[in-house]
Amino acid sequence: MSTKTRRLLRLYEDELHLRFASSTRKSRLSVLGSFLRWLVVRGLELSDVRTEDLQAYQNELHALRKGDGRPLSLGHQLSCLCAIRSFFRFLYRRGVLLHNPAAAVELPRQEKRLPRTVLSPSEARRLLEAAQRPHSARELRNRAILETFYATGIRCGELSHLRLYDVDTEERVLKVRNGKGAKDRHVPLTRKAASAIEAYLERGRSGLLASKKSPFLFLADKGGFLQVAVLNKMVRRYASKAAIRKHITCHTFRHSVATHLLKGRADIRHIQALLGHESLSTTQIYTRVEISDLKEVLRRAHPRGR
Repeated sequence: MSTKTRRLLRLYEDELHLRFASSTRKSRLSVLGSFLRWLVVRGLELSDVRTEDLQAYQNELHALRKGDGRPLSLGHQLSCLCAIRSFFRFLYRRGVLLHNPAAAVELPRQEKRLPRTVLSPSEARRLLEAAQRPHSARELRNRAILETFYATGIRCGELSHLRLYDVDTEERVLKVRNGKGAKDRHVPLTRKAASAIEAYLERGRSGLLASKKSPFLFLADKGGFLQVAVLNKMVRRYASKAAIRKHITCHTFRHSVATHLLKGRADIRHIQALLGHESLSTTQIYTRVEISDLKEVLRRAHPRGR
């Protein structure tokens, strides 16, 4: 990789820092690293790249197989190509390239699938009730986390990065900083969630801090940063305790909140704002969940449906 390419990559990284969350930046830079190495092998500089070269790379992504013989998912291929298109758009805007060879590259169409797992309202209630009698700092934290997930539909990474000053239990408002797309948003808390967070702050958080100092709202068992894997494991443990046999993750709460609000006749734009979706089309997938429910009712109840 040439010195000029490294410099351009650093400039692009600076732009990503202004627009995207850390996980998105790392993913895009990783994809670009692989692509730039592909160019080096073929003896190509960025200024040499034509649309045909990018289409050849796209074909290689499509043909690539993992260690177990499976192809890359369509979603992964799409994210790779989006990262490359974004980089070339950046180079064109900066005047590094006279034309954008990635503009003519067609992206594969990805079907927006229905959420794999959604809790029913009764399952959500049972899961939350499984954490209703906390006796330790850890249990107070877990109850507050579960209530927050179900109240807000917050992403797992967003919850783990919440800081103490991001929550106002009196006004029942949570500030989500640097969410997807590096955007901030305010989301309301239910009374139950605000109460659970208050109890955790009053009687639980100091017990987890030990001798450490931490700005984060929800702490790991020894006062450190809560990892996503730990949160998912905790959610699955309470789901098992509630005798829920579905495969539950933190993200299941997000799907469930959207579905339950839609069933409760909430406006879809309000759901969009709560979840922090940039596009309404992302939120509209939950209307298809409603249709699938209706189909099941038809199958069970209609004289000609059985």
